[in-house]
Amino acid sequence: MKRQLAVAAAVLMLSASGAADAKGCLKGAAVGGVAGHVMGHHAVAGAVVGCAIGHHHAKKEERRAAKAQPQRSR
Repeated sequence: MKRQLAVAAAVLMLSASGAADAKGCLKGAAVGGVAGHVMGHHAVAGAVVGCAIGHHHAKKEERRAAKAQPQRSR
């Protein structure tokens, strides 16, 4: 019963949330999950950390690309 309630709550939370900006997260989570699994069966922790690092790198790259583009004045 508790498991069904937890699954229902998770589905409700996921359906209620808006679209997420996951740039870099998927690639980082995949690499982190594999690395975590190889390092000692910590695939979920590796995926979470990999997602955070991948997202950070994507945002950093996005800022660098925006800075490199010349801005037009009106």
